[in-house]
Amino acid sequence: METHGFLAPETEAAARDRYEAVGPAAQTVVKETAKAMAFDREEYDERVTGEVIETARDALFASLLAVHTGDREEYESWLADRDREVTERGSEHVSRVAWHDALGETVVAATYETETDAAVATLRRQAYGSVYRERLAAPE
Repeated sequence: METHGFLAPETEAAARDRYEAVGPAAQTVVKETAKAMAFDREEYDERVTGEVIETARDALFASLLAVHTGDREEYESWLADRDREVTERGSEHVSRVAWHDALGETVVAATYETETDAAVATLRRQAYGSVYRERLAAPE
């Protein structure tokens, strides 16, 4: 079993703290990217909205999520020691699994055969979308 990334909040409060903490980094990334694209002040003000920065924060948070990868036996052994709701995508006949333990409540998993980096990146987006997005959304 191998672990990619380091962000594995065990509670919703811990996830919210980490999500808030990546906000300034997301803003800096967006600002520097706009600078590299030679946006002038007017174009920056017009195009770089709160929604753009929020999207960057979502992507940054998701990109830091800890994802374990291993063969099916490693995954099932890891899962056997935990009481979690499981959302697994893919085929049970595929030999490798990528998974994220979300808030100690839900395991989001996906099977893959050979492309570990692609599986990890995809699983991070899936975990963010299916577990964290709604919980971290700013109250309306």
